[in-house]
Amino acid sequence: MAQSKELSGAFLDAGNCSGHPFSLGAPDAALKGGLGLGELHVLASIAPFHSGAAIGFALALSTLVPRGGPVIWVQQDFAALETGTLYGLGCDLFGLASSRLLVVRTATPRDTLWAMEEALKTRGIAAVIGELAQEGQAADLTATRRLSLAAQHGGGLCLLLRQRPFSQPGAAATRWVVAAMPGSRDGFGGLGRTAWRLSLTKNRRGPCGSWVLQWDHHAKRFLSALSVTVAAPSRHGSGDAAVAAAR
Repeated sequence: MAQSKELSGAFLDAGNCSGHPFSLGAPDAALKGGLGLGELHVLASIAPFHSGAAIGFALALSTLVPRGGPVIWVQQDFAALETGTLYGLGCDLFGLASSRLLVVRTATPRDTLWAMEEALKTRGIAAVIGELAQEGQAADLTATRRLSLAAQHGGGLCLLLRQRPFSQPGAAATRWVVAAMPGSRDGFGGLGRTAWRLSLTKNRRGPCGSWVLQWDHHAKRFLSALSVTVAAPSRHGSGDAAVAAAR
């Protein structure tokens, strides 16, 4: 990963898409058109056992980048011990071709951030996803500023995964808290679509909010599971829910 020039030679530049958003469906209005490229976005699982959901959301986002090229997954060793490693055939079935995936394992959080930064500077990279263990405290304001600048240079998607939410200030354009949700079953009563509750807790472009989205891996798009922005817990007995107005 140190030789970013070698990566440049291996994959042709697909053009700088910096700033061009791609659709997430229901959250697009709050995001002023969609999730922006050439920016840093932070994802955190709501609890450690939801880490798989955050990883799945990151993989889904990476399939939507409107440019070819590889997806670089930089994973700290300790994070791999906590959540496991990616399974290539599972990525294929989820919508991301494993032939596009390059996995980098690092010993320390500092190594993870450095490898992300070097990969982001390489034109033609579709997405760089870095996973830090626990709260990822090494990704402080200085480190996230460096990642933001590198993402602007390369124009790809930059995602930083934390295994739990952390309120440390940072330079991310958006910050998301991800929780797993039951997905709708298929027509035969079997496993259906992957679903998440996504809470947007920081948004430079507009308001924050919460949505439940499902992933259609065939069409490669997000579908709304609810028609409201925020659903509050029931206050009037089973079957009724007090719905908060969209923020």
